[in-house]
Amino acid sequence: MTDALHRELLELALEAARRAGELLRDGRPADLAVARTKSSPIDVVTEMDIAAEKLITDLISARRPGDGFLGEEGADNAGTSGVRWVIDPLDGTVNYLYGLPTWAVSVAAEQDGETVVGVVAAPMRGETYHAVRGGGARATGAWEGERALSCRPAPPLDQALVSTGFNYVAEVRSHQAEVAARLIPLLRDIRRGGSAAVDLCDVACGRLDGYFERGLHAWDVAAGDLIAREAGALTGGRPGERPSRGLTVAAVPGVFEPLQRLLEDFGAWHD
Repeated sequence: MTDALHRELLELALEAARRAGELLRDGRPADLAVARTKSSPIDVVTEMDIAAEKLITDLISARRPGDGFLGEEGADNAGTSGVRWVIDPLDGTVNYLYGLPTWAVSVAAEQDGETVVGVVAAPMRGETYHAVRGGGARATGAWEGERALSCRPAPPLDQALVSTGFNYVAEVRSHQAEVAARLIPLLRDIRRGGSAAVDLCDVACGRLDGYFERGLHAWDVAAGDLIAREAGALTGGRPGERPSRGLTVAAVPGVFEPLQRLLEDFGAWHD
Protein backbone atom coordinates (compact mmCIF):
# COMPACT_ATOMS: atom_id res chain seq x y z
CA MET A 1 0.00 0.00 0.00
CA THR A 2 1.42 3.40 -0.94
CA ASP A 3 1.77 6.36 1.40
CA ALA A 4 -0.60 8.29 -0.87
CA LEU A 5 -3.28 5.64 -0.45
CA HIS A 6 -2.65 5.58 3.30
CA ARG A 7 -3.31 9.31 3.43
CA GLU A 8 -6.41 9.04 1.26
CA LEU A 9 -7.93 6.30 3.40
CA LEU A 10 -7.08 8.10 6.63
CA GLU A 11 -8.57 11.39 5.49
CA LEU A 12 -11.72 9.65 4.31
CA ALA A 13 -12.04 7.70 7.58
CA LEU A 14 -11.56 10.89 9.59
CA GLU A 15 -14.22 12.72 7.58
CA ALA A 16 -16.69 9.83 7.78
CA ALA A 17 -16.22 9.41 11.55
CA ARG A 18 -16.47 13.16 12.14
CA ARG A 19 -19.66 13.56 10.12
CA ALA A 20 -21.30 10.48 11.67
CA GLY A 21 -20.31 11.70 15.13
CA GLU A 22 -21.87 15.09 14.46
CA LEU A 23 -25.06 13.43 13.26
CA LEU A 24 -25.25 11.30 16.39
CA ARG A 25 -24.38 14.13 18.78
CA ASP A 26 -26.48 16.90 17.24
CA GLY A 27 -29.31 14.84 15.74
CA ARG A 28 -30.20 12.66 18.72
CA PRO A 29 -33.99 12.94 19.11
CA ALA A 30 -35.38 13.60 22.58
CA ASP A 31 -37.68 10.61 22.16
CA LEU A 32 -34.99 8.23 20.87
CA ALA A 33 -36.40 4.71 20.79
CA VAL A 34 -35.17 1.18 20.13
CA ALA A 35 -35.54 0.26 16.45
CA ARG A 36 -34.86 -3.46 16.93
CA THR A 37 -32.91 -5.89 19.08
CA LYS A 38 -30.15 -8.38 18.24
CA SER A 39 -28.84 -11.14 20.48
CA SER A 40 -31.29 -10.47 23.31
CA PRO A 41 -34.03 -7.98 24.30
CA ILE A 42 -31.38 -5.72 25.90
CA ASP A 43 -29.00 -5.77 22.90
CA VAL A 44 -30.49 -2.80 21.08
CA VAL A 45 -30.23 -0.87 17.82
CA THR A 46 -31.59 2.66 17.51
CA GLU A 47 -32.65 4.58 14.41
CA MET A 48 -29.46 6.63 14.85
CA ASP A 49 -27.18 3.56 14.53
CA ILE A 50 -28.80 2.87 11.18
CA ALA A 51 -28.64 6.50 10.00
CA ALA A 52 -24.97 6.83 10.97
CA GLU A 53 -23.96 3.68 9.09
CA LYS A 54 -25.81 4.89 5.99
CA LEU A 55 -24.03 8.24 6.18
CA ILE A 56 -20.64 6.53 6.38
CA THR A 57 -21.23 3.99 3.60
CA ASP A 58 -22.80 6.59 1.28
CA LEU A 59 -19.87 8.97 1.79
CA ILE A 60 -17.20 6.33 1.19
CA SER A 61 -19.02 4.75 -1.76
CA ALA A 62 -19.26 8.14 -3.46
CA ARG A 63 -15.47 8.63 -3.19
CA ARG A 64 -14.33 5.02 -3.64
CA PRO A 65 -17.06 3.02 -5.38
CA GLY A 66 -15.01 -0.18 -5.65
CA ASP A 67 -14.43 -0.62 -1.92
CA GLY A 68 -16.19 -3.22 0.22
CA PHE A 69 -17.90 -2.88 3.58
CA LEU A 70 -18.54 -4.79 6.77
CA GLY A 71 -20.81 -2.87 9.11
CA GLU A 72 -22.61 -3.69 12.32
CA GLU A 73 -25.97 -2.59 10.97
CA GLY A 74 -25.87 -4.73 7.83
CA ALA A 75 -23.38 -3.35 5.31
CA ASP A 76 -21.63 -6.40 3.85
CA ASN A 77 -20.00 -6.62 0.43
CA ALA A 78 -16.55 -7.61 -0.73
CA GLY A 79 -15.96 -4.82 -3.26
CA THR A 80 -13.45 -5.00 -6.10
CA SER A 81 -10.61 -2.68 -5.01
CA GLY A 82 -9.00 -4.86 -2.32
CA VAL A 83 -9.98 -2.32 0.34
CA ARG A 84 -12.75 -3.11 2.83
CA TRP A 85 -14.16 -0.73 5.41
CA VAL A 86 -15.08 -2.19 8.82
CA ILE A 87 -17.57 0.09 10.53
CA ASP A 88 -19.27 0.38 13.88
CA PRO A 89 -21.40 3.48 13.41
CA LEU A 90 -22.28 3.68 17.11
CA ASP A 91 -20.20 1.68 19.55
CA GLY A 92 -21.84 1.99 22.96
CA THR A 93 -25.47 2.10 21.82
CA VAL A 94 -26.92 1.51 25.29
CA ASN A 95 -24.85 4.41 26.66
CA TYR A 96 -26.15 6.57 23.80
CA LEU A 97 -29.73 5.48 24.41
CA TYR A 98 -29.49 6.55 28.06
CA GLY A 99 -27.64 9.79 27.36
CA LEU A 100 -24.32 8.59 28.80
CA PRO A 101 -21.25 10.09 27.10
CA THR A 102 -19.12 6.99 26.48
CA TRP A 103 -19.90 6.08 22.88
CA ALA A 104 -17.97 6.35 19.64
CA VAL A 105 -17.89 5.98 15.88
CA SER A 106 -15.34 3.41 14.70
CA VAL A 107 -14.10 3.33 11.09
CA ALA A 108 -11.28 1.06 9.90
CA ALA A 109 -9.89 0.30 6.45
CA GLU A 110 -8.46 -3.13 5.62
CA GLN A 111 -6.34 -4.20 2.69
CA ASP A 112 -5.94 -7.91 1.99
CA GLY A 113 -7.44 -8.68 5.38
CA GLU A 114 -5.06 -6.47 7.40
CA THR A 115 -6.20 -3.28 9.10
CA VAL A 116 -4.17 -0.38 7.74
CA VAL A 117 -6.14 2.65 8.95
CA GLY A 118 -8.23 3.12 12.09
CA VAL A 119 -10.24 6.08 13.36
CA VAL A 120 -12.34 6.29 16.53
CA ALA A 121 -14.30 9.49 17.15
CA ALA A 122 -15.71 10.07 20.65
CA PRO A 123 -17.83 13.20 20.17
CA MET A 124 -18.94 13.69 23.78
CA ARG A 125 -15.29 13.68 24.82
CA GLY A 126 -14.37 15.99 21.95
CA GLU A 127 -11.62 13.53 21.01
CA THR A 128 -10.69 11.60 17.86
CA TYR A 129 -8.02 8.91 17.78
CA HIS A 130 -6.39 7.60 14.62
CA ALA A 131 -3.60 5.40 13.38
CA VAL A 132 -2.00 4.16 10.19
CA ARG A 133 -0.22 0.82 10.31
CA GLY A 134 3.47 1.45 10.94
CA GLY A 135 2.92 5.17 11.45
CA GLY A 136 2.03 5.48 15.13
CA ALA A 137 -1.18 6.63 16.77
CA ARG A 138 -2.39 10.18 17.34
CA ALA A 139 -5.35 12.04 18.76
CA THR A 140 -6.99 15.44 18.66
CA GLY A 141 -8.94 16.87 21.56
CA ALA A 142 -9.10 19.82 23.93
CA TRP A 143 -5.33 20.30 23.58
CA GLU A 144 -3.73 22.18 20.69
CA GLY A 145 -2.95 20.20 17.52
CA GLU A 146 -2.40 16.45 17.28
CA ARG A 147 -0.94 14.48 20.16
CA ALA A 148 1.12 11.33 19.68
CA LEU A 149 -0.31 8.48 21.75
CA SER A 150 1.73 6.19 23.95
CA CYS A 151 0.50 3.61 26.42
CA ARG A 152 1.54 3.74 30.07
CA PRO A 153 4.67 2.16 31.51
CA ALA A 154 3.78 -1.26 32.87
CA PRO A 155 2.83 -1.39 36.55
CA PRO A 156 2.89 -4.57 38.61
CA LEU A 157 -0.24 -6.56 37.82
CA ASP A 158 -1.76 -5.82 41.24
CA GLN A 159 -1.55 -2.11 40.41
CA ALA A 160 -3.05 -2.42 36.91
CA LEU A 161 -6.33 -0.70 36.04
CA VAL A 162 -8.20 -2.93 33.59
CA SER A 163 -11.49 -2.48 31.76
CA THR A 164 -13.91 -5.06 30.45
CA GLY A 165 -17.40 -5.40 28.99
CA PHE A 166 -20.36 -7.72 29.38
CA ASN A 167 -22.40 -9.58 26.81
CA TYR A 168 -26.15 -9.14 26.44
CA VAL A 169 -26.94 -12.87 26.71
CA ALA A 170 -27.72 -13.71 30.34
CA GLU A 171 -25.70 -16.93 30.68
CA VAL A 172 -22.66 -15.32 29.06
CA ARG A 173 -22.92 -12.29 31.34
CA SER A 174 -23.05 -14.54 34.38
CA HIS A 175 -19.84 -16.29 33.34
CA GLN A 176 -18.15 -12.97 32.63
CA ALA A 177 -19.13 -11.73 36.08
CA GLU A 178 -17.53 -14.82 37.64
CA VAL A 179 -14.29 -14.13 35.76
CA ALA A 180 -14.33 -10.47 36.84
CA ALA A 181 -14.90 -11.47 40.47
CA ARG A 182 -11.81 -13.70 40.37
CA LEU A 183 -9.71 -10.96 38.75
CA ILE A 184 -10.63 -8.03 40.99
CA PRO A 185 -8.50 -9.13 43.99
CA LEU A 186 -5.49 -9.47 41.66
CA LEU A 187 -5.70 -5.98 40.08
CA ARG A 188 -5.91 -2.35 41.17
CA ASP A 189 -9.50 -2.33 39.93
CA ILE A 190 -11.81 -3.11 37.01
CA ARG A 191 -13.77 -0.57 34.98
CA ARG A 192 -16.76 -1.11 32.67
CA GLY A 193 -17.10 1.74 30.17
CA GLY A 194 -19.57 0.30 27.67
CA SER A 195 -17.65 0.91 24.43
CA ALA A 196 -14.92 -1.46 23.25
CA ALA A 197 -13.59 1.14 20.81
CA VAL A 198 -13.19 3.74 23.57
CA ASP A 199 -11.61 1.21 25.96
CA LEU A 200 -9.00 0.27 23.36
CA CYS A 201 -8.22 3.94 22.75
CA ASP A 202 -7.96 4.49 26.51
CA VAL A 203 -5.25 1.82 26.59
CA ALA A 204 -3.52 3.73 23.78
CA CYS A 205 -3.88 7.04 25.67
CA GLY A 206 -2.49 5.70 28.95
CA ARG A 207 -5.84 5.92 30.75
CA LEU A 208 -6.02 2.16 31.22
CA ASP A 209 -3.36 -0.50 31.69
CA GLY A 210 -5.43 -3.21 30.00
CA TYR A 211 -8.74 -4.31 28.55
CA PHE A 212 -10.39 -7.63 27.78
CA GLU A 213 -13.75 -8.81 26.53
CA ARG A 214 -15.46 -11.90 25.16
CA GLY A 215 -17.89 -11.93 22.24
CA LEU A 216 -16.72 -8.91 20.25
CA HIS A 217 -17.16 -8.62 16.49
CA ALA A 218 -14.68 -7.31 13.93
CA TRP A 219 -16.39 -3.92 13.77
CA ASP A 220 -16.07 -3.47 17.54
CA VAL A 221 -12.28 -3.72 17.55
CA ALA A 222 -10.83 -3.16 14.05
CA ALA A 223 -9.96 0.52 14.51
CA GLY A 224 -9.26 0.48 18.24
CA ASP A 225 -6.99 -2.55 18.02
CA LEU A 226 -4.77 -0.80 15.46
CA ILE A 227 -4.70 2.42 17.51
CA ALA A 228 -3.71 0.52 20.66
CA ARG A 229 -0.96 -1.43 18.88
CA GLU A 230 0.43 1.68 17.20
CA ALA A 231 0.59 3.34 20.64
CA GLY A 232 2.76 0.48 21.92
CA ALA A 233 0.20 -1.85 23.46
CA LEU A 234 0.07 -5.57 22.81
CA THR A 235 -3.16 -7.15 21.59
CA GLY A 236 -4.33 -10.70 21.06
CA GLY A 237 -6.86 -13.32 22.04
CA ARG A 238 -6.05 -16.61 23.68
CA PRO A 239 -2.27 -17.24 24.00
CA GLY A 240 -0.70 -17.31 20.54
CA GLU A 241 -3.89 -16.14 18.82
CA ARG A 242 -5.16 -12.90 17.37
CA PRO A 243 -8.16 -11.04 18.84
CA SER A 244 -11.36 -12.88 18.05
CA ARG A 245 -14.96 -13.29 19.15
CA GLY A 246 -13.67 -15.83 21.66
CA LEU A 247 -11.48 -13.29 23.46
CA THR A 248 -9.91 -9.89 22.88
CA VAL A 249 -7.10 -8.66 25.13
CA ALA A 250 -5.15 -5.40 24.91
CA ALA A 251 -2.66 -4.20 27.49
CA VAL A 252 0.64 -2.48 28.02
CA PRO A 253 3.71 -4.71 27.70
CA GLY A 254 4.35 -6.27 31.09
CA VAL A 255 0.64 -6.50 31.88
CA PHE A 256 -0.50 -8.21 28.69
CA GLU A 257 1.04 -11.64 29.25
CA PRO A 258 0.10 -12.13 32.93
CA LEU A 259 -3.41 -10.82 32.25
CA GLN A 260 -3.78 -13.12 29.25
CA ARG A 261 -2.58 -16.10 31.32
CA LEU A 262 -5.09 -15.37 34.07
CA LEU A 263 -7.90 -15.07 31.53
CA GLU A 264 -6.88 -18.41 30.06
CA ASP A 265 -6.74 -20.04 33.49
CA PHE A 266 -10.17 -18.56 34.42
CA GLY A 267 -11.75 -19.71 31.16
CA ALA A 268 -12.65 -16.16 30.05
CA TRP A 269 -12.77 -17.23 26.39
CA HIS A 270 -15.23 -19.26 24.36
CA ASP A 271 -14.77 -21.31 21.17
